[in-house]
Amino acid sequence: MKVVSVVGARPQFVKLAPIDRAARAAGLDHVIVHTGQHYDPQLSDVFFEELGISDPEIHLGVGSGSHGVQTGTMLAALDEVLEAQRPDWVLVYGDTNSTLAAAVSAVKLHIPVAHLEAGLRSFNRRMPEEHNRVLTDHAADLLLAPTDVAMRHLSAEGLGERAVLVGDVMTDVLLGARRAAHERRGDLARDLGLALGGYYLATIHRAENTDDPARLRSIVDALARLDMPVVLVAHPRLIARADAADIRLDAGSIRLSTPLPYSGLIAAALGSAGVVTDSGGLQKEAFLLRVPCTTVRTETEWVETVELGWNVLAADSAEIAAAVTRPAPLDTDATPYGDGRAAERTISALFAAR
Repeated sequence: MKVVSVVGARPQFVKLAPIDRAARAAGLDHVIVHTGQHYDPQLSDVFFEELGISDPEIHLGVGSGSHGVQTGTMLAALDEVLEAQRPDWVLVYGDTNSTLAAAVSAVKLHIPVAHLEAGLRSFNRRMPEEHNRVLTDHAADLLLAPTDVAMRHLSAEGLGERAVLVGDVMTDVLLGARRAAHERRGDLARDLGLALGGYYLATIHRAENTDDPARLRSIVDALARLDMPVVLVAHPRLIARADAADIRLDAGSIRLSTPLPYSGLIAAALGSAGVVTDSGGLQKEAFLLRVPCTTVRTETEWVETVELGWNVLAADSAEIAAAVTRPAPLDTDATPYGDGRAAERTISALFAAR
């Protein structure tokens, strides 16, 4: 069986790692197509090297652009790639423009599409990611859901017959990396002259938080006024938007950091007093590490993290300060994201639905 995986952004590379291993173990012909949506080596190449992912056989080199331009460029390039490859499955990951472009291209060419991380919903139609995931779910032939909540969303939309609960593949990666990360949890603190457990770790990159200068300034001001140092891992998008709006990112409590490799980010989260983020992946990783998380959004797809008390949504600067300094949540042994074998179940589902 031949499977083409289409990826293009940092979270997708993490999800790809266990899938690539499971595909190789099952003897699949697994072709990786990198769209180039994330083209900075710190957000791309380093993940392939660190996580032991096979080199992409095809790299489209699309780069940045508006949603329409980027998605359209990918779509045109993927038509040619998929026509030549003619796989049994096109496997798409998450909610990026790469995901939507690959799904549309495959559907038009009558090639079966499987959507990994299907069924997640924020119910915020202003988010481009929400459009991408909903459209992809309704186009796909096989919906690989990470959680019971995602399965319920798919059933409510009339897609239940195409859905399979496999678990969360990012959990597969984190459970394997957690022990090594624990041993390195003091590295970032030492490098920055901070105390272990004496800083917050922050990432901000979503358009809703960065594209409005007033909104971005409010978030940066809130981080700058927190009660201990804030290590802000600065995504290129954040730096560009802050520069354009003349916003200093190194003000007050904030210490700037360049993007970290996967293991470095996990270790830094483990060594922190808490995480502040708008990243879906880091919300979940913080929960799995049992590190309190504050999410700078009005909603989250990973509702289990909120329901279990390890994540709090904060829409404005006052809510950020209150959430970050809240008492530690009660511990839990809940495992809403699976047992670390989601990739194996994904490959089995592809065989079964072929």
